[in-house]
Amino acid sequence: MKIISLLLVCFLVFLTARAGMAADVPTPTEPPSGVMMISAVDAKQLIEMNSVQVFDMRKALNFGKGHIPGATSLPYKWTKKGHPSQREGTFDMSKLPTDKNTKVLFHSDGPTGWKSYYASKAAHEAGYNNVMWMRDGYSTWTERGYAIEP
Repeated sequence: MKIISLLLVCFLVFLTARAGMAADVPTPTEPPSGVMMISAVDAKQLIEMNSVQVFDMRKALNFGKGHIPGATSLPYKWTKKGHPSQREGTFDMSKLPTDKNTKVLFHSDGPTGWKSYYASKAAHEAGYNNVMWMRDGYSTWTERGYAIEP
């Protein structure tokens, strides 16, 4: 009986470790086709010039704790779980500008935030011509000490 209990505990620890590893898988170092990857520094300049619409793909709860000034909360919801590179999800594309030439910037938590990667890819596939992906994400934005809104 003790052996079965020990094996069960080991199996549960293994599953928990794998779930944590999947969440920490870095996003690709290259943007999706047709999408421009920009740094937090470049994003800050575009935001200060008021020449881009920023979309925060994190959960609404995280957005409420703090976000990039002027950003719109647009939570990306996973519809297919698994390894981050094979997941699928969705978001409310009706919140994107009607003018598909508008500069749109997507971000999520940081280099392990796949939501913004997939959102930028979906926007480009929907016909948006000036799609940007800030791979650095919110974590780098705050690490640099840039302004946030509550």
